[in-house]
Amino acid sequence: MEFKQGKAGSAPAIQDEGWTPAACTLPTAQKPLRVAEFDALFAEAVTAVELVASGRVRMRMRPAPKLAGRAADLAARETECCSFFTFSITATSGELTLEVAAADEHAPVVAALAERAEQLVQRDGIKPEERFR
Repeated sequence: MEFKQGKAGSAPAIQDEGWTPAACTLPTAQKPLRVAEFDALFAEAVTAVELVASGRVRMRMRPAPKLAGRAADLAARETECCSFFTFSITATSGELTLEVAAADEHAPVVAALAERAEQLVQRDGIKPEERFR
């Protein structure tokens, strides 16, 4: 769902089924490629998705160094065009988490991102913990 800002102070309006906000400066032709990169990361690495608070989602990932590097690279590139996002990657005690946060005016974007990740994690009826055995 693409978000466009309405009247000052109003919530963004949803335009389509992506999650790219109007504030994103990534060239239009590159947006589907970036969405595909997130989709691939979610499908291959994420094992659980939790909407922690409005504007903040936590995703548990398989604790593999290559996945951590891939998530960090994607997060760094995403903040170049969507500076309102904050990405945090934490590796501790054999666990890897990716947190994505944004200010209240961009909370719907984070919620849409969480929903998209959740759909990809739950695809095919396979439990995430069984997918990687």
